[in-house]
Amino acid sequence: MFDFSKVREDFPVLFQEVNDEPLVYLDNAATTQKPKQVLEALNYYYENDNANVHRGVHTLAERATEKYEGAREKVRAFINAKETAEVLFTRGTTTGLNWLARSYGDAFVKEGDEIVISFMEHHSNIIPWQQLADRKGAKLRYLSMNEEGFLDMEEAKQVINEKTAIVSIAHVSNVLGVINPINELAELAHANQAIMIVDGAQSTPHMQVDVQALDCDFFAFSGHKMCGPTGIGVLYGKRPLLEQMEPVEFGGEMIDFVNLYDSTWKELPWKFEAGTPNIAGAIALGAAIDYLNAIGMDAIHQHEQELVAYVLPKLQAIEGLTVYGPQDPQNHTGVLAFNLDKVHPHDVATALDMEGVAVRAGHHCAQPLMKYLNLPATARASFYFYNTKADADRLIFALKATKEFFKDGAI
Repeated sequence: MFDFSKVREDFPVLFQEVNDEPLVYLDNAATTQKPKQVLEALNYYYENDNANVHRGVHTLAERATEKYEGAREKVRAFINAKETAEVLFTRGTTTGLNWLARSYGDAFVKEGDEIVISFMEHHSNIIPWQQLADRKGAKLRYLSMNEEGFLDMEEAKQVINEKTAIVSIAHVSNVLGVINPINELAELAHANQAIMIVDGAQSTPHMQVDVQALDCDFFAFSGHKMCGPTGIGVLYGKRPLLEQMEPVEFGGEMIDFVNLYDSTWKELPWKFEAGTPNIAGAIALGAAIDYLNAIGMDAIHQHEQELVAYVLPKLQAIEGLTVYGPQDPQNHTGVLAFNLDKVHPHDVATALDMEGVAVRAGHHCAQPLMKYLNLPATARASFYFYNTKADADRLIFALKATKEFFKDGAI
């Protein structure tokens, strides 16, 4: 069993005071902190190997290329893709989903087709499909949820039908903390000759992901939510589908031959990676994967579930506080959205910040979900493996203090 009591030592940013209080960082669904090992990998590349990849034959270029493509292999193994050709480096989940809407969507979605998503989706998994539907004359359809945020799978069996071209669903909700049944959705999609796309931004950092076992056609995630740097992400796609798709960005690196009036593309995965890539970001993402693997994704998931089992009942016990999503800790990930009666979530977040507790407040890039829940916004505490029960206790203490402060309408 991994000793999580020592892991915090790898994260220098956690050892600081905010508003004269020790920092408790609980905004991990937005971005995670970076361990020293990742920061060192980033610096080492720039200090020792900085060169462009693939094109050069000199030593630095060869070292940079080896590490860049080595990172791709680390990603492949981490998500269990069949081959590195199925692993595309992007700027993040948003880029990957936009590429799919522009490339696959523009090529294969027809007028009258339907695109199925859910009310809990992040804007990055809504707007590209809205735009695609507008361009192609397709229809966007939404899957409903029950009171705890679980998808209505009986409804899904009706909504996903012979008209469906694409099903695109978050693996884990960034607000409700619910894990969606991707395998079952993929089976429904494939039975109707549709493709299954997964927004994996909130699952990949927290649990073992096996894209072959999920049987999804595409899977997108971001490095910065899994101890990696910002500006790097991954789009996985099954090779036969990627081979049918055209790039959405053009220029250097992705070409085979450029003639005066036409051009041809490199083979996978490079035909999608135009221009100088985020070399340092990819290498540092590889270092982040090494770090997570050293701990073990099963151990990370278990530790976070223990934290949820500890903190969720304490949140539920605070009178006037509502927690959204599954009420059973076993069904709730470390994303905990909540509201205090008669206190705006922005005021809650500000008050918690004065106690050194960093949480998120707002619509969390999920405005359709807020409308569905009839809420203007929520506060959100999101845990990661470097958080502790002491962090959870600080959250509960700060929330109780906040409730007391606002009991008479104080501002």
